Amino acid sequence: MPTLILVRHGRSTANTSGVLAGWTPGVALDERGAAQAAALPGRLAELPLAEVVASPLQRCQETVRPLLDARPGLRAHTDERIGECHYGDWSGRKLAELKDEPLMEVVQAHPSAAAFPGGESMRAMQTRAAEAVREWNARVERDHGADAVYLMCSHGDVIKSLVADALGLHLDLFQRISVEPCSITAIRYTRLRPFLVRLGDTGDFASLAPREEPGEGDAPLGGGAGAP
Repeated sequence: MPTLILVRHGRSTANTSGVLAGWTPGVALDERGAAQAAALPGRLAELPLAEVVASPLQRCQETVRPLLDARPGLRAHTDERIGECHYGDWSGRKLAELKDEPLMEVVQAHPSAAAFPGGESMRAMQTRAAEAVREWNARVERDHGADAVYLMCSHGDVIKSLVADALGLHLDLFQRISVEPCSITAIRYTRLRPFLVRLGDTGDFASLAPREEPGEGDAPLGGGAGAP
């Protein structure tokens, strides 16, 4: 079965302003995110990508644009099932405000029970994304062969949930996974089991340096902004 390259979108204006974007329209890459997207073709130069599938949201479409421009023959597709979690009434709100919401404790400790007011549950997000991957695996294998490599550009929580699915981890453990903006995660699927062969690879180790203001141990909802 194929190898899936999961790319989180580059850093967005919502990431840097501390806003939970969700499906809010008009959220673009910021200057650093645009630079990250521009570097993507070089980072992936040695991979013979068969297809590119992206979330419909602007920040993902902008992330894959330089790659598609560099490879004019590469077929691009949009799939809503790998779009961001529908955060409902939380969309567009400051993460600093959401920290004090009682639901945030559930999101952190028991995400399989978390459902956003006016939105969807994290469990539903994982299910739709995993179904999309399985359908694309079959399609890519049919059209390009079992050794094909293809790319999906999606969002932090979606990618984390797909990694948990590949590892056989319960969704309640997915907050232990971290994927920074424009990081590359690779999963090689086989008939019996998937293999996680890369996780959150940016090629940049700046985010591992001690922070001036250490975090409290919570996972950033939506994926966070990456290295400062």
